[in-house]
Amino acid sequence: MTQHDKSTVGRRDVLRGAFRAVAVGAGAAVAGAAPVATTAVAAESDQEKRKPRYWESEHVKTYYRVNRY
Repeated sequence: MTQHDKSTVGRRDVLRGAFRAVAVGAGAAVAGAAPVATTAVAAESDQEKRKPRYWESEHVKTYYRVNRY
């Protein structure tokens, strides 16, 4: 019988470690973006909130024509 070396990392352990690293990175990105988003929203005046935000420009009209909307 051979003894298995306990210092080696298994295939599934590698995937678990990679998943944890991605989850931690995503959490940090969300936490870092939250203060920026609140600052941009707070800077918008009442007049800015009421103005129309959509207009049919030429590229929008072309998109509608090509896709038959």
